[in-house]
Amino acid sequence: QRPSSTITMKVRTTATSFIALFALIACASTQVEARTFKSSSSLAASLTKKALPASELLLIQQDAADPTSKEQLLTVRGGDDAADGLAHRLKIGGYFAAWYALNVVYNIINKKVLNAIPAPLTIGSMQFLVGALYSTTLWVTGLRAAPKLTKEGRAAVQQIGFFHSFGQLMSMISLGAGPVSFTHIVKALEPFFSAIVSVLMLGQWMRPQVYATLIPVVCGVGYACMKEKFFSWLAFNTAMLSNIAFALRAVVSKSAMTNPIGENITSANLFGLVTWMAFFVSIPMFIFGEGSSFLGLWKTATKTIDPVTLGRQIVVSGLFHYLNNEVMYLALSNVHPVTLAVGNTMKRVFIMVASVLVFRNPISFQAGMGSAVGIGGVLLYSLTKQHYQNLDAEIALAASSNNRRGGNRGNNNRNA
Repeated sequence: QRPSSTITMKVRTTATSFIALFALIACASTQVEARTFKSSSSLAASLTKKALPASELLLIQQDAADPTSKEQLLTVRGGDDAADGLAHRLKIGGYFAAWYALNVVYNIINKKVLNAIPAPLTIGSMQFLVGALYSTTLWVTGLRAAPKLTKEGRAAVQQIGFFHSFGQLMSMISLGAGPVSFTHIVKALEPFFSAIVSVLMLGQWMRPQVYATLIPVVCGVGYACMKEKFFSWLAFNTAMLSNIAFALRAVVSKSAMTNPIGENITSANLFGLVTWMAFFVSIPMFIFGEGSSFLGLWKTATKTIDPVTLGRQIVVSGLFHYLNNEVMYLALSNVHPVTLAVGNTMKRVFIMVASVLVFRNPISFQAGMGSAVGIGGVLLYSLTKQHYQNLDAEIALAASSNNRRGGNRGNNNRNA
């Protein structure tokens, strides 16, 4: 075994490398983000001048690949005084800081719980229940308007809840079977599966340039997994199944939200309903998957850990998992999709670095470089996809404007 000082040095070197690599990625993306936001803002302003219906404006401004994109409106900023601008930036910074903190703390506490009680299906189901009870508390107390679903809405929530439950439980198995950093390296492949599922189920094709950005994602993740010291087939396969499930969840969510499905259906309320459905779906899964073994594992764990402390960790992990999605929705409604793409990429980096520092699982240079390429590819994919979505929207707007002008000329000629 290597001395603890050598391991500590390895951990610090790995963490420093990660931070340096992705700081460069974030800085490089700033200029692209600024140009994309300027183009999108001009598009939004021109659409507003054309007096298009609000629903049509929303469809052009949203990020179609994100299931929560129904509330992603582009904010055309301008004319605000310095105080309002500063307040807005502080609010956005607070959202992102809370989002990162909740994600990091959740992953660390969740891994500690799974190390103590290797029952990921049961723990995951308990976390669903905690989040569902939290959302119900808000509805019962009147702090948030309670949602009401139509028949079509109930069917949609059932489908979304199934894929959400399966995807999260597969993530739990992966997190329990290997290091947190390894799971998040494999989870970087999620956009690849989203692109495939969108083609197979929706028939939606993107520009070749967008698909080309997935090449470094696949190659980077593959390179990171080769000869990885902590490689686990169980962790790898379940993380891949989680990617597929969440890609299917995104497609189902997008299809379900094309029509009204009830009253007071905000993104936060929809997630609360989906969490309840995910909990119900998880019950037979943990019963058949782990059965009564949880009781024995609990007794074994509580011999060395205070049961109150262990129970509190399960509750906190469930609450933090739910709240990080709540905060994400707040960030979604206040930032440009490109900003969110950058933030989501950096979030995964923070989680990986924090897990390395806490659990002392050093990442090899090969794994670090591979994950840097893979996660950087995810960022490039998000930026490229958003760029061509805006470009296609501008082309569609120009074509629509030309058609209207052509129709007006025809009417004038007939009148003459």
